[in-house]
Amino acid sequence: MHTLGSRYIPPGFHAGGLRYHGMAPLVSQLLDLGVIEATSVPQLEVFRAGVLFARAEGILPAPEANHAIAVAIHEAEQCREEGTSRAILFNLCGHGNFDMQAYMDYFAGKLRDYAYPEEEITMALSGLPVVPAPDQP
Repeated sequence: MHTLGSRYIPPGFHAGGLRYHGMAPLVSQLLDLGVIEATSVPQLEVFRAGVLFARAEGILPAPEANHAIAVAIHEAEQCREEGTSRAILFNLCGHGNFDMQAYMDYFAGKLRDYAYPEEEITMALSGLPVVPAPDQP
């Protein structure tokens, strides 16, 4: 499983719904196999994507889902720039009814983008044990 470990303590600010510092084993395996790729989107862009989606579809997404929406928008823009057409699928996994304060903070300009320092990530990863992968059939 990809993780920053149990000693990692996230900074005390809103993170667009994502505070978990690991990935599910299945998602980690898909990443290791190259089936999927990992990406990140700054928090303010995440909320812009959620608001755009809500205005277009009438569904207020949970901030966690806004990350997927933002990447789907990136993919659609890339298709437009390349003059290509492809199916773009993302998972809308929740509504934002319990996250109204986060949306109010976004509209009030209280949220900010934050890039966790690379040296802090390196330090968190350095404390993890090395676990060999099982033999693949």
